Amino acid sequence: MWDDTIAAIATPLGEGGIGIVRVSGPEAMGIAGRLFQSASGANWRMKGSHRLFRGRVVDPANGRLVDEILLGVMRAPHTYTREDVVEFNCHGGIVAVRRVLELALSAGARLAAPGEFTRRAFLNGRIDLAQAEAVIDLIRARTDTGLEVAAGQLTGRLSRRVRQLQDELLGLVARVEASIDFPEEDAGFNSADDLECGLADLIDAVARLIRQAETGRVYREGISTVIAGRPNVGKSSLLNALLDENRAIVTDIPGTTRDVIEEVLNVRGIPLRLADTAGLRETADKVEKAGVERARELLQQAELVLLVIDAGAGLTDADRELIKLAGHKKGLILINKSDLGGAAVITEQLREMDSKPVLSVSARFGTGLEQLLDAIGNLVLSGAVAPAGDLLVSNVRHQDALKRCLNHLKAARLSLAGHMPVDLAAIDLREAWEALGEITGTAVSEDIIDRIFSDFCIGK
Repeated sequence: MWDDTIAAIATPLGEGGIGIVRVSGPEAMGIAGRLFQSASGANWRMKGSHRLFRGRVVDPANGRLVDEILLGVMRAPHTYTREDVVEFNCHGGIVAVRRVLELALSAGARLAAPGEFTRRAFLNGRIDLAQAEAVIDLIRARTDTGLEVAAGQLTGRLSRRVRQLQDELLGLVARVEASIDFPEEDAGFNSADDLECGLADLIDAVARLIRQAETGRVYREGISTVIAGRPNVGKSSLLNALLDENRAIVTDIPGTTRDVIEEVLNVRGIPLRLADTAGLRETADKVEKAGVERARELLQQAELVLLVIDAGAGLTDADRELIKLAGHKKGLILINKSDLGGAAVITEQLREMDSKPVLSVSARFGTGLEQLLDAIGNLVLSGAVAPAGDLLVSNVRHQDALKRCLNHLKAARLSLAGHMPVDLAAIDLREAWEALGEITGTAVSEDIIDRIFSDFCIGK
């Protein structure tokens, strides 16, 4: 399946300056030769690699012009897939690009599966599995920090560290197994302390990566955040103020927000997936009631809650109920409309309740918003922002593999401490090595590979 030629549209469908049809495989040059005519009449196939040629795409069935294009020619092995690759750089537009793709398929290519270009890059050894996953993280990055984390993994920083740990682990396995096979020849460790020291260093290294994984996940996936509160306390105004645009309708009429409004806000490099919900109250209005129920569901699912209280109305019984409802959630209580006074009294009342951290803000005048953003960043990361340039594990699959590796390393150490047979420790050490191999793809099942690349778009 992986030795044929594939084609796909590599740019988003729609009007634009350019639309690209990418073809990769052993027949890529032949397909281009059947569809492309050089404007100069020169034989482009006799030229070098990584060059652009101006010309046109012609339907070989009837000789009709389809589009004037630039043909990108890249020859193996110095390409994204390590195969011959051609790219038809067409005028951006749905019809022309799709027609060129149809001609490429008729000329001998098949439609690429999701992520198949990157999968071929992995299978052909140009990148490993962690780098392949970084490609989609790079595409989906929503902040500069998320982009930086993904770019670091794409360059192989995580892969190099994992391979280093695998090499160290393999050294331990080899020496343990030598001790088993040649117990009389001092082929293994000089002492049990020697093995313990090597294990301790590996455990510390893997544990460090795991500790930073939650920070990496936050930068990669963001935090689901709900703005909750009674009707007309200023939830929508707060959303608009944070986004610096009129995203939500704001009126003095309670119950204006009846559905969930979702936006992404960059908070100190963290993608905050922000949801403005309907005011939580009992209502007979069917539409508003559905919005309230949805708001309650999101409140239970959210990782972070911003609970808004109206400073002018004071702390009501309904506010107290909402605080109890969100009591188990990480979050902040925001006393909005602080310009009306009353914030100090409410703050003291909340202090007596031993509630979440409290901030006074004014969505109308923008007061306290910078402090709010700082508080959110500190709360989400719990002060655990990694130093600049530090390695962050951002993928949940990688985090799970590291945790399994750590468990096997600890099990090996317990076996040795309990004077169990050394071959039991060797089994756990090999399992730890395989867990690390799942990150880079040196020890991973076909099912996992299929699942990873199914998340990619067609054309990448």
